[in-house]
Amino acid sequence: MLSAFWFGSAFHWLLLLLILMPENVVTFVGEDRKGTFLGLLAGIGAVMALVLPPLVGAHSDRTGKRLPYLRMGLIVNLVGLAVMALAASALGGMAGFWVYLLGFLLVQFGNNFATAPYSALIPELVAPGERGRYSGVMAMLQALGQLLGAVSAVVVGLLKLPVLVSFVLIALLLIGPALVTLRGVPEPDTVVARPAGGPTMSWRQLFAHQPFLWVFVTRVLFSLGQYSVQPFLQYYNKDVLRQSDAGTSTSVMLLCIIVGSIASASLGGRISDRVGRKPVIYVAGTLMAAAALLLLVAPSFGAALALAGAFGLGFGAFTSVDWALGSDAMPSQSSYARDMGIWHVAFVAPQMSSAPQGALLDWGNAQGGNLGYTLVFGIAAVCFILGVILIRNVPDTRRAAAA
Repeated sequence: MLSAFWFGSAFHWLLLLLILMPENVVTFVGEDRKGTFLGLLAGIGAVMALVLPPLVGAHSDRTGKRLPYLRMGLIVNLVGLAVMALAASALGGMAGFWVYLLGFLLVQFGNNFATAPYSALIPELVAPGERGRYSGVMAMLQALGQLLGAVSAVVVGLLKLPVLVSFVLIALLLIGPALVTLRGVPEPDTVVARPAGGPTMSWRQLFAHQPFLWVFVTRVLFSLGQYSVQPFLQYYNKDVLRQSDAGTSTSVMLLCIIVGSIASASLGGRISDRVGRKPVIYVAGTLMAAAALLLLVAPSFGAALALAGAFGLGFGAFTSVDWALGSDAMPSQSSYARDMGIWHVAFVAPQMSSAPQGALLDWGNAQGGNLGYTLVFGIAAVCFILGVILIRNVPDTRRAAAA
């Protein structure tokens, strides 16, 4: 029940970010400026995701409630989807793009309004010794949501259904799982004794706490790697792999990534409860870096799909310990939502790099030889490798607690 909202959110973001937004942006601004404006859209949306979770999380800690924020965020998210659907189906040109951007800002506001209080439920309701297993469950539900999103994109593409259909699917798959979480998960103060008036660390104290600092830094690096490639996969399929139906071929590639991530998600979390989080990250980051580089020289679409599956194995292993690693690093029980909101910034702030990387993609490709893709995929590989190297600095709080 706790992971249900994450399932719906995974479906939501995969279909929106990786399929609909790249297609819609081309419709609004044309081929020559697609990278720049898609990056701009993602970057502006990331500002909302950067600021909101710590603020809402701190307010949630003061009220002692989590679920009302999820409920309100869901409503705003749905309104934003309706505005985006209106712009994509009934408007065009730059006027349509700005309405589309307004809808996306509402989506970002609503989703991030819900995220920080929701994230706090994990360390509050799950014992430290079981966080790897439950993080693996969340990763599995995330991967299944993404799988369903990719399958839906393939079906919609093959049947040539109107864009409005995809937005309706996103709304339905967001509402249903969110209601499961809202009705099935109790407020934490009805299950555990939340410390009343306990000490709350300042931001400076929080980042002086070594486990939190290094988990934050390495998550930023892994997210930078992800957002160097993820927004531009559809363009990569069209420009590099020469796929005539880039939307459908991107969906197939995403299916391979997701199948790979499902294969490693649950297993990685369970392994991390026994041997620690870091060994899983070492393997995951290395796989992701190698796949990002090899995609640049993939000789065929089939080879690219095999590399996508390898990337998925790494990504699934990473996400299987991601929540557990973040939960282990939280220093104060009295500020879980604020601190998880700050931790969430490490995931969303790198989205702001999509704007300059989109411009870099367009500039590089204008030089010829698909240089733009070499640059952004190379940046991704460097970020993954740095994440693997620096994760060594994270103290193993799980083992310390067990001792």
